[in-house]
Amino acid sequence: MTAAEGLPGVEIWRGGVNTWDCDEMGHMNVRHYVVRAQEGLIGLAAELGLPNAFSPHANATLLVKEHHIRFLREAHAGAPLTMLGGVIEMGETEARLLQLLIHPASGELAATFQTTVIHATPREGQPFPWPRIARERAEALKVEVPEKARARSLDLSPFTPTASLARADALKLSRIGLGGLLPTDCDVYGRMRAEQFIGRVSDGIGAFIHPFRDLVVDHAEQKPQRMGGAVLEYRIAYLAWPRIGDRIDIRSGLVGTDARTMRVVHWMLDPTTGEPWGTSEAVAITFDLDARKVVPVSDAARAALAAFEVAGLAL
Repeated sequence: MTAAEGLPGVEIWRGGVNTWDCDEMGHMNVRHYVVRAQEGLIGLAAELGLPNAFSPHANATLLVKEHHIRFLREAHAGAPLTMLGGVIEMGETEARLLQLLIHPASGELAATFQTTVIHATPREGQPFPWPRIARERAEALKVEVPEKARARSLDLSPFTPTASLARADALKLSRIGLGGLLPTDCDVYGRMRAEQFIGRVSDGIGAFIHPFRDLVVDHAEQKPQRMGGAVLEYRIAYLAWPRIGDRIDIRSGLVGTDARTMRVVHWMLDPTTGEPWGTSEAVAITFDLDARKVVPVSDAARAALAAFEVAGLAL
């Protein structure tokens, strides 16, 4: 089976997984999925007639407004990958795009992205209408969202952000990251690269979520010898774009659990103004590193975890 069989879109990226793309769980880290998605976005922009959209001298670019990501099958060091892309829908200045990251040998999906982008001026980030060529090509690139790429555990409805530094303090959210942006963290226009959000959450999540994983394992019928974690689904809303030298403060809280997963909200905040750079909700699992499968969340574990849930926490 080839990557294209039964899946919509045109090829926009092809490559593989490097050893340094993988983390302590033994699979490609979430930040590198977003790196591939951003590279694929360059290819999809070219298919839309905007081949220079991410070059330093572009007249227009694509700003990512939101990502919905489903992580479906692990990618290990040495694995080849390819990506298909298409247009779900296009408005006056925005579009919702489909990106499918695939294991080409089997045709299985590694991850899916519903990527909402804004057609904008490169330096100011001001939205303006799509050119005619992009609208024409979008018609030829129209795709339907496959079942496996649709939201499963997260609501993708429009929302009003609730994140702020003052509210994070009031809710006693855990600080999992604090730092600033270096030139290497930013794109050619000086804005933070998209993978920095999910990547910095990944960098800081261990100390926050490890006690929750311990509770899951402590109450599990079959206790794994080695325990880790993984994310199944993510919604990330990019509300403002920090630039070189800007600081970020990441606060996190547990929202709830079910028989398999924990739902966690992360806020990326500007510690100077208290306003949000972005916000996200993730569906995470406790992972048996030897069996490579989910450790169920028992009723007893859910009861214990309930004490850590943050009432009223949302995007």
